[in-house]
Amino acid sequence: MIYTVTFNPSLDYIVSVDDFQLGLTNRTRSELLLPGGKGVNVSVILKNLGIESTALGFVAGFTGAEITRKVEEMGVRSDFIPVKEGISRINVKLKSIDGTEINGMGPDIGRDKVAELMEKLKVLGQGDVIVLAGSIPTAMPDDIYSWILEQLEGRGVTSVVDATGDLLLNVLKYHPFLIKPNSHELGDIFGVKLKAREDVVPYAKKLQEMGARNVLVSMAGEGAVLAAEDGSVYDAPAPKGVLVNAVGSGDSMVAGFTAGWMEKQDYRHAFYMGVASGSASAFSEYLATREEIMDLYERII
Repeated sequence: MIYTVTFNPSLDYIVSVDDFQLGLTNRTRSELLLPGGKGVNVSVILKNLGIESTALGFVAGFTGAEITRKVEEMGVRSDFIPVKEGISRINVKLKSIDGTEINGMGPDIGRDKVAELMEKLKVLGQGDVIVLAGSIPTAMPDDIYSWILEQLEGRGVTSVVDATGDLLLNVLKYHPFLIKPNSHELGDIFGVKLKAREDVVPYAKKLQEMGARNVLVSMAGEGAVLAAEDGSVYDAPAPKGVLVNAVGSGDSMVAGFTAGWMEKQDYRHAFYMGVASGSASAFSEYLATREEIMDLYERII
């Protein structure tokens, strides 16, 4: 079983506005209200690809109840932990200006709630997969992901981590199966600017030297790069298509890679499933369907 963990799930309010003007009243041209958070997105794409998972995390207030309802409405099994104080965050994504968004803070999560999560994770064992994805509430320590992996060490659990900064660096000593920084995040770690795919490779390999087994780097319009555990390196340009909604495309890449690896245990197949899934979601109003992913896969393989 795959378990995705989203510490800070959200309701994503995705809107488009014609000719957005600061300081004035702007009216939306289109609106979507969807469950969000990296782990949640991974679970949705896995479901679309026919792979079951359980979405774990923390929810609070009326927004938390709506996140749970929408996730389960999509056919994803959830086992969220309710938090009494605060509300789960609402993130505003402005499609009209690519990359412009306002993300909420989310509720504070106490140690007792983290202990509840660890109780749920005690069932994980040989053959299970855990996906730790996204930001954490500001009150939480940035070693929380590494602490979780420490508790799971020696159980035969495959770990996937999609995080940034110290939250990512702290897990490397536990040798995660897959990490997925984007090129900007990878550059920030090493204090460099990375623009071309060939520039990414030596820094992806540095993360392998630091403990990661496989490093998948997303590069938006430039494509993607994989430094695989067996020493092979794969890179691909971004597939041709019309960008509709980039929200969740990186999470879709993680899900596609994970699904591809589980299907064939082949890095090339997993890499191109990741590229196809990420790009197909970017070309869709929401997260891509299986048909959209496989159509694109056949075009780029």
